[in-house]
Amino acid sequence: MHKKVGLLAVLFLCPLFLFAKTITIYHTSDTHGFFYPKNGQGGFAALASVIKHGPQNYLLLDSGDFTNGTAETRSSKGIKAVQLMNALHYDAATVGNHEFDFKDKQIPVLFETANFPILAANFFLKGTQNYPDHVQPYKVFDVDGVKVAVIGLANTKPTKPTSAYEFSADPLETLGQMVAYVQEEKPNVVVVLVHDALQDTKHGTKPYISQIAATFKGTVHAVLGGHAHQTLENKHINGVLFSECGIATQYVSKISVEVSDETGEVTSTSSELIPLIIDEVGEDEEIKALAESLREPGIDEPLGTAGATFNKFPQVEGQLDSSLNNWVADLMLAASGADVAMHNNGGSRADLAQGTVTDRDLLEVFPYDNDVVVMPVTGAFLAEAVKETFGLFTYAGLELTYIQNADGTREVGTITVNGKRLNPKKVYTLVTNSFIAEGVENDPERGQFVKIPDEQKTTVKASDGSVKTIRGIIREDLTNNSPIMPPSTGRMKQLDQHRTKKISRELKHRLATAN
Repeated sequence: MHKKVGLLAVLFLCPLFLFAKTITIYHTSDTHGFFYPKNGQGGFAALASVIKHGPQNYLLLDSGDFTNGTAETRSSKGIKAVQLMNALHYDAATVGNHEFDFKDKQIPVLFETANFPILAANFFLKGTQNYPDHVQPYKVFDVDGVKVAVIGLANTKPTKPTSAYEFSADPLETLGQMVAYVQEEKPNVVVVLVHDALQDTKHGTKPYISQIAATFKGTVHAVLGGHAHQTLENKHINGVLFSECGIATQYVSKISVEVSDETGEVTSTSSELIPLIIDEVGEDEEIKALAESLREPGIDEPLGTAGATFNKFPQVEGQLDSSLNNWVADLMLAASGADVAMHNNGGSRADLAQGTVTDRDLLEVFPYDNDVVVMPVTGAFLAEAVKETFGLFTYAGLELTYIQNADGTREVGTITVNGKRLNPKKVYTLVTNSFIAEGVENDPERGQFVKIPDEQKTTVKASDGSVKTIRGIIREDLTNNSPIMPPSTGRMKQLDQHRTKKISRELKHRLATAN
């Protein structure tokens, strides 16, 4: 009797298991050429090991910024990164802003080298609505009998100006068109692969990504993002899964999608952020050997030493500047003789750790080797630039106070240059890097610099006539002044609470005068 009841129970429960199928999607983003582990974590061999020991019916997708950030990617103009992605059998990638680091002529070379499609529904040849070669808006994959539509959306703010390509004005509108197209193929799962983040405090922009959940509820099931170098695990909004996996191949996201065998509909989505810790996940020997064959010669030789850690992020409450960014700003000021230096915080990627420093360390901290550029600016321009880009830059020669509002927003208080109140009518010499100096219309970081005529922007040269670069002056400081020590902070201080009300009353008048 008990056996019969047990058998009936099994027969009753079996359909619940038979009518569900789980597929796996592995997701990376902002790998930036970090092929090797650091401090026991990360790298392509560890990534390959995770995939090798996981479910074998899967998709491997990347959200862009795979072509630059290390010596290996710089020397090969991104080709070595694509070679490793080919070896890992990536299924698709989209276009990040740093895919443009080697300018327009390298884009088709990179895409042609890839054995996987580049998905970018909003990315066109200039003046047309045609996709570049090897680019398509979406692709429908069969994963263990489940139809998965992956729609790509490129980042629309390339690091280098492009004259060969353009982007659609409204990515949400483009996405809507693509969702309608893919529905004709009756996919079970719809995934958006995009080089933008759900929240993006890093770039000072308000992303559109969260609107996907409201606009496409029930038709889009997962949004796999990047760009802001943040991690996001198992975040659901309106039933849409959002996932992001950080930077430098330190993690991989494993997305699980359960689909009903009976109806073909998605019943659940989840994501797991897997740290690529070598002792835990191991390394694939074949991929490890390939990565080692691509290692840049001499890149790991010592340059000098750091006597303490140079921190990328502020360490003192009420101060927005950090020792690492102050150091770079100080070096630009010393190299140029300017009055004020502006260093974009996003140009610094990681702490510079205490101890021996190699060229690889420098590349990991400062991957983009821009020229040092000076220009004349008025005090009014400086005041406006500081106000409009507040939080995105660190300064040398310029100090400021700020007000922390109850709603979390901040306002600039006093601004001084070399210890004196900023004079709106005075002409100052400003130094920054060429990436910032070239300016880009409506860009939160670089928009102000469009106002300065190009003929007034001058590269700083050494005594031998060579152009000084950011990494060059950093390298020189390391080799000549080791052990280097981090500078003090406190150039961007929060005002004491008892002074805030008084400053608030004066703020509008001061800024109006400066403008």
